[in-house]
Amino acid sequence: MSRRLIRFLLIVSFAAAALAAPAAHAADRIGVVLMHGKSGTAGPKSLIGSLHAALESAGFLVDAPEMPWSRSRVLDKDYEQSMAEIDDAVSRLKANGATRIVVGGHSMGANAALGYGARRDGLAAVVAIAPGHVPDVAGFQRLVDHHYRLAREMVAAGKGDEVTELNDVNQGRGELISVKAAVYLSWFDPEGPAVMPKNAANLKSGTALFWIIDDKDAMLRRGDDENYAFVKAPKHPKSAYEVIESTHRNTPADGAERIVVWLKAL
Repeated sequence: MSRRLIRFLLIVSFAAAALAAPAAHAADRIGVVLMHGKSGTAGPKSLIGSLHAALESAGFLVDAPEMPWSRSRVLDKDYEQSMAEIDDAVSRLKANGATRIVVGGHSMGANAALGYGARRDGLAAVVAIAPGHVPDVAGFQRLVDHHYRLAREMVAAGKGDEVTELNDVNQGRGELISVKAAVYLSWFDPEGPAVMPKNAANLKSGTALFWIIDDKDAMLRRGDDENYAFVKAPKHPKSAYEVIESTHRNTPADGAERIVVWLKAL
């Protein structure tokens, strides 16, 4: 084989490799599971509606399911059953062409996103937006009158599937909800599966974490800043913690641009 032919073949092979790399990158598409907060909805006019639209406009695939803590469902599934519903959303995204998966949510949805990241391998990232639901915090348990203890007694007595009225709290406002004792316990046990610092610490290797919170959030007012859960997550070069000027309700909308920029840099 002549030197001229060898040189030609090398040039062709390098050119093919250069063309293949951008093509592979272009084919890589992020799918985002986007979950609403407690008593919320996933519709276009919901608190996550504008973020949903922003993500889709930026080219991301988005699946925003109605979750068990929605306004109409009122905790009709326990924590682990909720993880299975996120599995369904992930499967839909993959069926639609997503090659990398991000799971994110607002408030209680952020709590569930962290829980999912602690239980499932292969996620590109978790996005926690104004995270909420803190059963491990003493003030939270005082607001719900430690009703997890009543639920625990019912479960121990074999009455976990019985529906009863137990205290709930959403952004400082309490109310009685009708819920199965076992379901309630899974969400409100201060040592149970919904504890965010524990889930953050157990995020699977390779999962980046973006924690974005408003400057007026109750979590910051009581001193639970990034040390509460974010710093407990395994180190990742893309992970970031950001405080923005907003409110708990409006963080998905006000933080949409930052979330899009962060996801594009994954």
